[in-house]
Amino acid sequence: MKDYIEERVMDVACYVVQHNCTVRNVAMVFCISKSTAHKDLTERLPLLNKELFLLVTKVLNNNWAERYLRGGQATKKKYQKM
Repeated sequence: MKDYIEERVMDVACYVVQHNCTVRNVAMVFCISKSTAHKDLTERLPLLNKELFLLVTKVLNNNWAERYLRGGQATKKKYQKM
């Protein structure tokens, strides 16, 4: 893995843990695609730092569990504006 990729993976992972954000949010902050952000966090990170990977996994699993709630909130806001 190239050095700049390793650095990006570590930066993205630290940001996710510090800010408890979603893959979509971190992709916008780092100007990368959601696919790249997800691949960095799920495939590349375990090869670099196992402990950080476990922390990121907790955040991602929490986001996965809350996703339907976020969708419902977005729909509610949409219809309140109408």
